[in-house]
Amino acid sequence: MTSHRWHSSVGKLQKTAMNSEINVTPLVDVCLVLLIIFMVVTPMLQIGVPVNLPVTEEPEKTPDTDKQLQISVKADGSVYLGSSVVRKEQVQSELEQIHQRTPDREIAVKGDKQVKYGAVLDVLKACREVGFNNVGLIAQPKKSPNQGT
Repeated sequence: MTSHRWHSSVGKLQKTAMNSEINVTPLVDVCLVLLIIFMVVTPMLQIGVPVNLPVTEEPEKTPDTDKQLQISVKADGSVYLGSSVVRKEQVQSELEQIHQRTPDREIAVKGDKQVKYGAVLDVLKACREVGFNNVGLIAQPKKSPNQGT
């Protein structure tokens, strides 16, 4: 038969020097997890449909706003209003409906660099005919040699 010895915690209350060092390991762990989360989520933050944009020297930077409508023309010529696909024949009628609801809305057209120029021009023409005044093209800035890859 084993005997149990009861220990009192009174002996543990002896005076010892206080440890005032900060344990950095949990902080580093949390920072690394946050870094990984941002690395995974950042590519998903692109608004609209992913398009292989043309490259230009210094495109004018405009802020993305909630009022801005992204129109994407993919390499195969398909047109997207926001994230929904629209047939080429319906682009103007869909834009007319949007213009009736919000006539001062900004339009940003993203044309794939492989698409024919005429397909992007048709979208721009439809925007102008409907009555949108603030229509712009989106391009990707060219990376200079001193920037990272």
